[in-house]
Parts: sequence; C-alpha cells; structure tokens
Amino acid sequence: MRRPFIYFWSIVFLFTYACTSSAKKKAQRDQSINITNSYNPLFLDSISLAQFIQANIWVKEFEQQFIDFYTDRNFEYAWFDSTGLSEQAHHFYNLQNDHITRLPDSSLFNKSFQDFYNVYANKPANAIKENKEVLNTELLFTGQFFKYAAKVYKGADINLADLGWYIPRKKVNLLALLDSVVEKKSNSSINYAPVSLQYPRMEQQLFRLIEMQKKEVLDSLPTIKKSLRSGHSSELIGRIKKRLSFLQGDSLANNNLFDTSMVLAIKKFQDRHGIEVDGVIGNKVISDLNIPLKKRVEQLLINMERARWMPPQQDSTFVLVNIPEFKLRVFEKSKIALQMNVIVGSSANSTVIFNGNLQYIVFSPYWNVPESIVRNEILPAIRRNPGYIAKHNMEITNAKGKLPQVRQKPGPNNALGRVKFLFPNNFSIYLHDTPNRNLFAQTNRGLSHGCIRIAEPKKFAEFLLRDQPNYTSTAIDSLMYLEKEKWVTLKKKIPVFLVYFTSWVDQTGVLHFRRDIYQHDQKMAQKLFQK
Repeated sequence: MRRPFIYFWSIVFLFTYACTSSAKKKAQRDQSINITNSYNPLFLDSISLAQFIQANIWVKEFEQQFIDFYTDRNFEYAWFDSTGLSEQAHHFYNLQNDHITRLPDSSLFNKSFQDFYNVYANKPANAIKENKEVLNTELLFTGQFFKYAAKVYKGADINLADLGWYIPRKKVNLLALLDSVVEKKSNSSINYAPVSLQYPRMEQQLFRLIEMQKKEVLDSLPTIKKSLRSGHSSELIGRIKKRLSFLQGDSLANNNLFDTSMVLAIKKFQDRHGIEVDGVIGNKVISDLNIPLKKRVEQLLINMERARWMPPQQDSTFVLVNIPEFKLRVFEKSKIALQMNVIVGSSANSTVIFNGNLQYIVFSPYWNVPESIVRNEILPAIRRNPGYIAKHNMEITNAKGKLPQVRQKPGPNNALGRVKFLFPNNFSIYLHDTPNRNLFAQTNRGLSHGCIRIAEPKKFAEFLLRDQPNYTSTAIDSLMYLEKEKWVTLKKKIPVFLVYFTSWVDQTGVLHFRRDIYQHDQKMAQKLFQK
C-alpha cells in the first residue's frame, strides 16, 4: 500500500546517486561458486554479456551497470531461479506493461522482451535450461529494467539549464535500485523508487484524463462581450454546464439557467485554474474550458517530468515557491506551517528556477538599486527631475565611473518594504516585503524585476525566528522600523526551492492547472514531444 499522500509540495525523494567509476571493472566469475553450491543453477559469463551488449545497441548506455551488476553476482542469473522466472520478474513485467498500456508512450515497448517473457512466463522449472534463449531473456530483463528506471525515475535526457531550471537534477543509482529489486519479495506490483509523494497522484490523474479523452466531444465555446452571472439564461450557459459536468463531474441541471449549483461549479473551476474566484464567467473561464484534454495530458506529462528532477528533500523544514501559482509555502515535518501569496518576476524579468539556503533576515533594509534599473529608470528620471533622488529617499553612494551607485534608505516607500530574506545565490534573487500591498489582490502577479515579494513578511520572519526567544512579535515590529538596516542570522539554514509547476494535485486530490507565464512548458514540449 502506498504511503498516504500528504501534500504536493511536501516532497520526499528516495535513492540518492553514487557516482560510478569511469574505469570498468574486470568481469571475472568466482569459480568457487557453481551449480552444486549456489542457490541459482543458472550462470552466464562475461563473453556472453559482451556479445549481448554489442548486439543490442540500445543497452550500450547501461554497459557499466550491466558489468557491475553481474560481476557482483558472480554472474548468477537475476531474473530466473530454481522455479523458472522469478516473482520479481513477473512483477517488473506487469509494472512496465501497465506503464506502456496506460500512458501515451510506446518508447519502452520491446517486442523481443515481450515475446521472450510470454515464452517463459508459464514454463515449469524442469523445462528451463541454460541456453541462448534463456540467456537473452535474462539480459533483456536487466536491460529493460535499466531503461524503465532511467525513464520513470530519472527523467528524460534533457539539459535542464536550456529550460531555465537550475535546481540540480535528482540522481538515481540504477545499479543499487536493481540490486534492491531482485532481492525484494512482494505480493503485488509496486513502484520501486517513488519519485515523490506527488508523482503517483499526478500519474493517477493522468490515467483519468487519458480515459476521459476517449469520451471527449470538443465544443468550442465562443468568447463573450459581457460576463455571465447567476440568474442569466442562454444556450451558451447550457453548453458550459455540459463541459463543466464532463471535466469536473459536477452534478448540474440539464438546462440553460445559471443557477446556484453552476455558481459553485464555476468557483471550483476558477480555483483549479488560478482565475479570480467570483463565480462569474468571463473570457478567462471560457478560454480554459476550451483547452482540449490532449493539451492537458501533455501539460501534466511535462510537470511529471519536472517532478522526476527534484532533488532529495532531507530537511523537514523548507520553503517552496511555485512561480506560476504565485504562492509560497513553508513546510515543517511534512505539514504546511505557513502559506501566502507572492509576486514573482514578469515575463520580461522572469524569476530564476533554483534552490538555496535561507540564512539571513535583514530588517529595515537598504535597497541597492541594480545597475540595469539605475541605467534604464533612475538616470532618465533624474534628467527629468533633479530632485528625484531626494524625493524617493535615495542616496548616491559612489558617483565615480560612468554609472553611479544608488541605494534607497529604509522607510515606508522602500522598494523592499520593511524586511528582506536572503539565501545567497548567483542570481541576486531574494524574498522581500513591498510597500505596494494592493498588488497581492491581482490574480496574475508576475510583476517584479525577478525577486519575490511576499504578502505576509512579518509572519514569515516570526516563523523563521521562532526558536530565538529574543525575537518576539514586538521586537520584530521594532526592527522593521529602524533608520539603519539590521542583519539577523538564522540559527539553522533553511532550504528554499523556487520551482515551476503549471500542474499539480493538491492535498484533497484535486488537479490544478496554471498558465505557462514564462513559456517554459513550450520549450519542454519541444524536447519531450518533438517525435
């Protein structure tokens, strides 16, 4: 039975990677272990293994894993035992077959593997002898396992930096994984190395969407000049009801009236798609209703691929910001301790996807204006109004060179607000307060120059300093209204992940979608679906 799902962002990963030496082990069989004293009567040799790899070019990338695996086993078979095909072999075959048949992905299909399995699946032990077909079946199982595990648990062979993703890819030791599988006893087919607690839930939703896609009747809904509200009646409302019932399973009356049940269904749809939850149908709702399930399946596959990349999360307390959702969550012992809205970088100044360790809180901060803003915004403003610097509570700290260094002093209009949170990185990105509180009410909050503005900075500071008794709520208030900035170092660094998921499953099992604000999904689609 799978471990209960806690929440999407409570990411727990298994199986860390140990780098394999580039030097190949010398494949030698321990001759002291033989048919008379081994558990398994079937053996292969290094020459047969080399011939198999040479004849099957698709396993070449796993050559070292093959050699290491069989050398460590003294070249005993792994997938056959004294009773024939092992229990683990049947489990793996069923698991891979389920993946192939339920997902729109035939890349793992191998006819020879399927045929050999069917030959030996029900043969009695006395009919299985050491011969070339048994040898090929054994090695095909190993090759298919490496291929399956690399795809499902490691993800596609993509340069993540090309996609704007700078969180180090989670690594999987395929050899250790296979070792654990062939030793494992189980009564059912299971996932050997769950990528995350979120991944199985996403997979189940994917299966559901694929089945729904077979029944989908596309009905392109027209854009509207005026919003549709409770009490309205029209033929279009009847069509929207049918689409909502199909997509969400809502029980709606088969008529053209915008009734109370439809208001609730629209609010549910708006919440799932990041649209202002007001129960009113505008063109954003129409646009998302018109997206065919084929596109939603692709979107979910793209985000499942991202879930495969995520690194091991070993610290029970961490901060996660999902950029397309405009949301920050703090996790403590796998539970949400705090969450709030955020403002992220605009499409022209996109927030970088990376991870770091939150180390400092800076109260009443100075804002050291970035050179690009000084050049493109501050200097033109000074030319128009020589009093611009003083008016905005700024000062020039270094006038030497072609470009002056400008900083804004602490105060009510400081661009960073009353506090900022630093996790040192090469991208000059951090979390901070803002004087423009009204912007958090917007549904599309891609508005910053790249840093992340948070809606409840004091609450965030209180959480981070909860284990430092001197920093009471009153003390934190005082620190946020100083004339000079005050740095506070956290007792323990807290991991921060800035991620980009346009689809996920929430804590209640509901599937969510968001817009691809930086076009990262488009780039991913070209890599994953180009064939």
